[in-house]
Amino acid sequence: MTPKELLTDSYDFILADALIATHPTHPRDHAKLLVYNRATDETIHTYFYNLEKYIPKDCALIFNDTKVIKARLYGKKQSGGKIELLINRPLDAHTISVYIRGKVKVNTEIYFHDALIAKVTQLHDDGSREVEFFLETTSHDALRFEELLPIIDKIGHVPLPPYIQRDDDKSDEAEYQSVFARSEGAVAAPTASLHFTPEQHERICKNHEHAYVTLHVGSGTFKPVDVEIITEHPMHSEYYDISDAAKELLDSKKPILSIGTTSTRTIEFYDKHGKVQKGEANLFLHPLNKPTRVNHLLTNFHLPKSTLLMLVASFIGVDKTQELYKIAIKNNYRFYSYGDAMLIV
Repeated sequence: MTPKELLTDSYDFILADALIATHPTHPRDHAKLLVYNRATDETIHTYFYNLEKYIPKDCALIFNDTKVIKARLYGKKQSGGKIELLINRPLDAHTISVYIRGKVKVNTEIYFHDALIAKVTQLHDDGSREVEFFLETTSHDALRFEELLPIIDKIGHVPLPPYIQRDDDKSDEAEYQSVFARSEGAVAAPTASLHFTPEQHERICKNHEHAYVTLHVGSGTFKPVDVEIITEHPMHSEYYDISDAAKELLDSKKPILSIGTTSTRTIEFYDKHGKVQKGEANLFLHPLNKPTRVNHLLTNFHLPKSTLLMLVASFIGVDKTQELYKIAIKNNYRFYSYGDAMLIV
């Protein structure tokens, strides 16, 4: 008999559309915060601006400093057919993994503003495509990813998650970005980080040891688990880089508060796979693959049957996760990327 921790249906719940946040809270730190203390089994309802009161005094904080790029591009084929392209991640200096809404074949060229062209080089069974970008005004040498970034920053769109169900606007350029974002490459925000104001971030960093890792969040983070047994889910891979300061903290015995699931995946991949500072991380945390280095977690409220929800359950178990989510729903917490936060200590 399969244990319930491995059954995808154990991570299902019903959420009213009204609780899906389509815009952020203003100011950022006025989002709600649910604090769960594992030692006392106590649940506290407060606001994010009170976060410092609940951070264990002796712990260090690890932030993900990835920066979201304008990964959604609208273009057209030579025939005039409209195409929507979402950058997923670079595979090497010139080859980019993307998702394309619209029919394409190998060698299809897609035309965007500012003379940017994407040429399809491979199609994959999982729905992803490989493309190379180049400029119509120059020779057909493929652009390096770092050469592409300033172009898409001008013509691209903020890649809001599909459940937000609206087009991005100018405000999302700042709102869907943490105040400490600096390393370009993510196509989804590390959402627990979105609640920090510059003042609160500075204040917390003065009072706690802290460091930064980089995990360039890919669109695979939104891929639902659609198999019966969660361990049969093909976990996506993302590029990570652990700073020397973060390595020093992680190699110490200092308790760690991980700011978000993305920082958690990075830290735990490092700890479980030979303590390599950079590379590709594809760690799937769940109740039968628990964290070994992260002690406390700050996170948002996640989608049903998602690997992110299973990561939360790796800290507190399936039953407690479901219980806390029911409490959050009853108390009208806002869910998903622009939603409210939960602190597990």
